[in-house]
Amino acid sequence: MDKFSKYVGPDGYVLYRQLRDLKQDCQVVAPSLIPRKPGERVKSDRRDSLSLARLHRAGELTAVWVPGEAQEALRDLTRAREDMKHLQRQAKQRLLSFLSRHGHRYSGKSRWTQAHWRWLEGVKFAYPVQQIVLQEYIDTVRACSQRVASLEQEIERAVQGCPVWPVIEALMALRGISLIAAVTVVAELGDLQRFTDAPQLMAYLGLVPSEHSSGKRERRSGITKAGNSHVRRVLIEAAWIYRHPARKTATLQRRAERTTAQIQEIAWSAQKRLCQRFRHLTMHGKLSVQVCTAIARELTGFIWAIGQQVEARPH
Repeated sequence: MDKFSKYVGPDGYVLYRQLRDLKQDCQVVAPSLIPRKPGERVKSDRRDSLSLARLHRAGELTAVWVPGEAQEALRDLTRAREDMKHLQRQAKQRLLSFLSRHGHRYSGKSRWTQAHWRWLEGVKFAYPVQQIVLQEYIDTVRACSQRVASLEQEIERAVQGCPVWPVIEALMALRGISLIAAVTVVAELGDLQRFTDAPQLMAYLGLVPSEHSSGKRERRSGITKAGNSHVRRVLIEAAWIYRHPARKTATLQRRAERTTAQIQEIAWSAQKRLCQRFRHLTMHGKLSVQVCTAIARELTGFIWAIGQQVEARPH
């Protein structure tokens, strides 16, 4: 049987699935993991093909995980929601910058509440064209917010009854892991049981420190930021909630009750551990971004532990 290797590129996994349908052995490899000779500056399709053939024969290529079509569809949905959130943040920033340039600053406690929207409706400008600009900015923010809400509703409908729902429901027992965060983790990572241990998952998400050591000298710096950035961002955001003392809120308790006793025990152990860890690192003068990154790394270990206890339903 012939074998093929393919770069991960903008074309997605269409070619991979076509070759698999033809009963061909195909591997998708990450370009960043392909060995390259230092100083090699000549690149062509012919050279790349020969190099890939030699590396594949030597077993030097690292194959990446390829999601199924249903898994990829769920991932597209979560990424679309993430893109809409980005556009929403940009629209809000432009609106606030426009108001700030003309001396209009909201004096309330928090923005984007009903009181803030009422304040926006009462802002007046001297020139009619500026009033039109204000209204266009407001309409853009509202339109982006509606798109985000619509995609979140689609996510809720898509995951209900899907094979990965048991895993999503189990992850929601963890503090800071909402429905959107749990769906993002599962959609991006797929089967959590494909990771042999928690450190492997942490390294896959780029949450481990980078290192450049030689001999007796050990030199470590910031995290590698390798792997999936979508999940890494979600987990770092979730880590911020552990600055509060450990407690079982009513919402969290209702989520946990839908899972097994073993999952509930892991989730409660995670909350006690991470809340204590957050306080400890903060008291020792660590920056908040460093603390959140450390908490996200440990949270990844608990996510891996829950993933070993729950399996997706068969299709």
